[in-house]
Amino acid sequence: MTVSQIALRLSEEKFETVGYYELTAGLVAAVGVGGAVGWYRSGALDNIWQRGVIAVLGAVGAVLVGFLAAPLDRFFGIIGMIVWLLLSVAAGIVATRWANSGRGLGDEGSGTGTA
Repeated sequence: MTVSQIALRLSEEKFETVGYYELTAGLVAAVGVGGAVGWYRSGALDNIWQRGVIAVLGAVGAVLVGFLAAPLDRFFGIIGMIVWLLLSVAAGIVATRWANSGRGLGDEGSGTGTA
């Protein structure tokens, strides 16, 4: 969503003709990518309800991150949105690495302790 906001900000003279389409495409992309990543990352869960809730939270979170770019545009301009985009991507990479490191050994290293 932040990418579509940046694209719209760079092409302000065309706002009346394509502005709403760019923002709508960014919103749909944010919901789709956020939901898909949430669904994919929760693949280890057997309960489909929990996976669905995590996917919805991912979609809502992606939209909220996009909405937070609007005040940054107002106060810091296009540079603020670009920095926000880069920080969001970096936070996503760090969070994915953190989640992967927490997986542990899987079934090989876990157990109840009984022989």
